[in-house]
Amino acid sequence: MSQPLGDPAHHFFLTRGVARCMGVSLGEAMQAGHLAPDAYSTMVTRCRACPMVENCMSWLADQAALSDTPPYGCCNADQFLRLRALMA
Repeated sequence: MSQPLGDPAHHFFLTRGVARCMGVSLGEAMQAGHLAPDAYSTMVTRCRACPMVENCMSWLADQAALSDTPPYGCCNADQFLRLRALMA
C-alpha cells in the first residue's frame, strides 16, 4: 500500500524553497522554456511523495547562503541541478 501524498500547498512551497536556495527561479525557468508546466507539476507531486520531507525542512531552515546542491536524498535533485546549470 502506498503512502498518501502530502499537502499540495506545503510541497509547492518546499519545491520553490529548495530551488530558491539553489539560486533557481522556477518561474523564470518556465519563462525561458527550461521547465514545462507539467514538469513543474511533476516535481511538486514527486515532493509530495518524498519520504525525506523532515530532512528537506531542516535543510531549508539552515540555509544562510546559496547552495550548490539540494538537500540529501532530494527526489528532485536531478531537476534542480539541471535547472541550476541552465539558468547560470
